[in-house]
Amino acid sequence: MTDISFSDNMITVINEPAVFVQNLSRTYMLGQNQKIEALKNINLQINSGSFIAVKGRSGSGKTTLLNCLGGLDRPTTGIIRIFNRDITKIKDAELTRWRREKLGFIFQSFGLLPTLSAFENVELVLRIAGWVWKKRRDRAQMCVELVGLKKWLHHRPYELSGGQQQRLAIARSLANQPELILADEPTGELDSQTAREILELMKTLTIDLKTTIIIASHDPLVDEYVDQILYLKDGTIFDSP
Repeated sequence: MTDISFSDNMITVINEPAVFVQNLSRTYMLGQNQKIEALKNINLQINSGSFIAVKGRSGSGKTTLLNCLGGLDRPTTGIIRIFNRDITKIKDAELTRWRREKLGFIFQSFGLLPTLSAFENVELVLRIAGWVWKKRRDRAQMCVELVGLKKWLHHRPYELSGGQQQRLAIARSLANQPELILADEPTGELDSQTAREILELMKTLTIDLKTTIIIASHDPLVDEYVDQILYLKDGTIFDSP
C-alpha cells in the first residue's frame, strides 16, 4: 500500500510525483452573469506507479478533473505538472502531441472502432503517433497479448464480450507506453465479476509496468484495488467522503 499524507488541503501520495496540481480551478460561463465552478482550488500530488480512484456524485467534478489532467480541458487557474512538465503552459498543437506520446485514455463506452480488429484498434494509435510498421506491429501484438486477448487478435469488437472489449481498450491505452493512464468509469458497463477482472488487471499494470493510473468511478469494487481514494464534492477534494 502506498503511503499517503494530508496537510493544508494537499493530498500527497509519497514517492516521486507523477502528478502535481496546485490551486486548480475550472469555471464555465453559462451567460453574462452565470457561471459553474466545476473545480475549486484543487491541490494534489500523486506518486509514479500509483493506482488512484477519484469518487463523488455525478456533477462533483470527476470528469472535469480527468479532462484537465489529460489536457482535454484547460483550467481557469492553477498549475498542472505531469512528470514535471507544466501542461498548462504549452500550446494546443504541442499538447496534442504530448497526449499521443505520454498519455493513455480508457472510457466507459470503450471507444473502439467497430470496423477494425483488436490488433488494428491498438495499432492505429501507434500509426497516428508516427511509429514505423514493424515497431507498431510488434508493440500492438504485445499489448493485445498482455491483456489476455491473443486468441482474439483478429476479431472485431462486436465479436468480443464487454469485458474483452474493456481489456482491448486497456491494451490500446498502453500502446504508446504512457506515463499516465486516465480512466473514466472503466467498469461502469461491466458485471461484478468482469469488473473485478478489469480492476485486477489495472492493479497488475501499476505493479509490473510502474504505470500511474487514475480512475473516476462510482463502483464500490474499486475501493478494494486502489492505493488511495480521493473524494470530490462540489468541485472540492477531500480525504474522506
